Amino acid sequence: MTRTPMRERFYAELGTVLDDDPRVAVVLAVIGSGGLTDAIARHPDRVIDVGIREQAMVGVAGGLALAGMRPIVHTYAPFLVERAYEQVKLDLGHQDVGALLVSTGASYDASTAGRTHQAPADVALISALPGWTVHVPGHADELVRAVRREAPTDRRVYVRMSTLQNAQAHPVDGRLHLVRGGSHDLPLVLAVGPLLDTVVEATRDLPVRVAYTSTPHPLDAAGLRTLAGPVPVLAVVEPYLEGTSAASVAAALADRPSRVVHVGVPRDAELRRYGSPKEHAAAHGLDATGIRARVKELIG
Repeated sequence: MTRTPMRERFYAELGTVLDDDPRVAVVLAVIGSGGLTDAIARHPDRVIDVGIREQAMVGVAGGLALAGMRPIVHTYAPFLVERAYEQVKLDLGHQDVGALLVSTGASYDASTAGRTHQAPADVALISALPGWTVHVPGHADELVRAVRREAPTDRRVYVRMSTLQNAQAHPVDGRLHLVRGGSHDLPLVLAVGPLLDTVVEATRDLPVRVAYTSTPHPLDAAGLRTLAGPVPVLAVVEPYLEGTSAASVAAALADRPSRVVHVGVPRDAELRRYGSPKEHAAAHGLDATGIRARVKELIG
């Protein structure tokens, strides 16, 4: 089945959001304007391209928010989060104004462009700042729902797009949802965003339950406690830096003896060879084979 890429759906949705809400302004840094041709023609004063100046892009967003506008800021993840991190911290967070940041590229979707276009630490960095919500949609429909929900608000929100998608969309309500059930004493594998189908494939014949969320931050602590049970055995599989959700998981389960493994892009990994996203996933242990091995270690 052919799935419409998230980025394509996002550009189509931006046109609708601009049409519907006069507060919205889109801020870019030389990316995506081709997909926004019609929207730019209709709203030339509310689609702002600052050039290759990502720090200025976020600074402009902060100014727009202070003026009562709702900025939607978009570029590749390393340029949006890592390069402009000080501006995200100060011009948005410290000034206590909101923006909707939407990235493309994920951890290594643009792996053939080299390390400059890879950002496995983006969610960890955003999560370290107060007052942010992070959505990691696993399907283009989930992306659209998240954008429609967050665009009219004044919240600080980061949405992480990916070229990897699951076969079907799931609820986007900030909660954990059980995808594969079973006895409550079975280990639980929590899949985040676009890795759900890979996790389901990896654990198909293993004695585990599988849960899903597209909103890893803030984590649904109550849902995790309910699903994990009194003596949790848990694997958290995230498509970015390994252990990004470790503090949230530990806090949710602080009163229970638990065994937890975090699966993601290894913290000590620094791949210096170009390759496809599929090759990078295998090298990082985030393909079905690698995830299966980690879960089998957890359950013995």
